[in-house]
Amino acid sequence: MAESEQGASRGHEARIVGLVCSAHFISHYHLLLLPPVFEVVRTELGVSYVALGAVLTAFNVISALLQTPAGFLVDRVGARPMLIGGMTIGVVALLLAATFPSYWMLIAAYALLGLANTVYHPADYAILSSKIAAQKAGRAFSFHTFSGFFGSGVAPACVLFCAAYAGWQGAYYVAAAMAALVVAALAIWGAPLSVSAAVRRESGSQTAGKAGLDLLLSAPILRNLFFFVLLALSGGGIQTFSVVALGQMNGTPASIANIALSGYLLMSAAGVLLGGILADRTSKHERIAAAGFLATSTMIVAVGWGDLGAAALIAAMSLGGFLNGIIQPSRDMIVRSVTPPGAFGKVFGFVSTGFNIGGMIAPLLYAWLLDRGEPRMVFALVTVFILLAMITVITRPKPQPAPAATPAE
Repeated sequence: MAESEQGASRGHEARIVGLVCSAHFISHYHLLLLPPVFEVVRTELGVSYVALGAVLTAFNVISALLQTPAGFLVDRVGARPMLIGGMTIGVVALLLAATFPSYWMLIAAYALLGLANTVYHPADYAILSSKIAAQKAGRAFSFHTFSGFFGSGVAPACVLFCAAYAGWQGAYYVAAAMAALVVAALAIWGAPLSVSAAVRRESGSQTAGKAGLDLLLSAPILRNLFFFVLLALSGGGIQTFSVVALGQMNGTPASIANIALSGYLLMSAAGVLLGGILADRTSKHERIAAAGFLATSTMIVAVGWGDLGAAALIAAMSLGGFLNGIIQPSRDMIVRSVTPPGAFGKVFGFVSTGFNIGGMIAPLLYAWLLDRGEPRMVFALVTVFILLAMITVITRPKPQPAPAATPAE
């Protein structure tokens, strides 16, 4: 009987993780819909690069402004309905962009897609934090992050394949259909993701006085927000500008630099899975993160100042990506450790806004350096941001257990 109950529990948790990861895969797939067909869309709509770049800016601005309110709603009305609602908005946005191809409709569609994007992190982390046993949380977070990395990894090839046969609008229709399938799965099989209203009220009562803005503006949460901004600033330099920077510095062919970048991204996904195992085997998550940051910064220095050959460059970038991936589950566990019950949606929604803040700053900063002919400074700044992230982690105060309630007189 005990074995059958344990098997049922594992199956229950596997369904939860599988559904949440499917949604996270879709969110990252949608993030990379436009870049592979950037030139085709620009030419067809007759707009400039700056104008088309404003489409992505609209996405990030809406996400940054509304992700925290979405987190509050997740904690109030539940993660599952928010996730279904947000993904449905995403489906509508892609259908509008593909059916009515014009520049202003694309702006509106990406603003809607940015609204849809606000639900993923608050809802996903609220579900995983409340539904998965603490001793398995690290691995659950690692599968969640891996699914996002995987979505980013397969999107460019899938989008280009669809566009070759059905144009960029066809690629958007396919992406909308993929999201609609996940929405259907959440509606049909997603009952285990739901938290009853009574449980939400009970969790909320446990954090009375700390479940609003006072919690989000507390030092531990603001420290994590800053931490996520630093991660976005460092990651944006590598993922978006390393190919151009390597070409300017060392004359590295774009083909080799792109292979090195692909190695970085793919090995990041592999590192995430190992990181999840490590995160479940220790409570010293800051040590894992600090060691990973120190090692990753060493690899970045080697790439930025080593003038490496093709094989050495690919190896160094791949190793740096693997080390970067190991950090990710510990990153999520660090946030979880300072979040009271009933507040996972708002806290993860708030700190994840750091990704949007960094995502708005990084392109302007690194592009400015490249325009000034300073490609090595791209790697220098990436290293600085990584080391600042490491300092942020190792200097954080250890979470204190909640004080025992005073008995009523």
